[in-house]
Amino acid sequence: MNEVEVIEICRQAIIVMLKVVGPILLAGLVVGVIVSLLQAVTQIQEMTLTFIPKMLTIFALTLWLLPFMMATLGSFTQSLSDRIVQIGMSNE
Repeated sequence: MNEVEVIEICRQAIIVMLKVVGPILLAGLVVGVIVSLLQAVTQIQEMTLTFIPKMLTIFALTLWLLPFMMATLGSFTQSLSDRIVQIGMSNE
């Protein structure tokens, strides 16, 4: 295994991480901005008002996207396992 293959695996891992976590973080960001704007307009400065909607949104979105997340992680793990087997066969 050379440096190019290691960099390629790292690049794929970063892309998988962004695919899996990106939508959840983006939804949390959007909900946080909306709640902050609502608080600024109504001048309600309650900390639980920001925490609870973000928590519920992230929880619901995680449950909804769980099949996609597992499929993405599973295919990445499978490709990684295939590379490990390939490396083992080339060393024999």
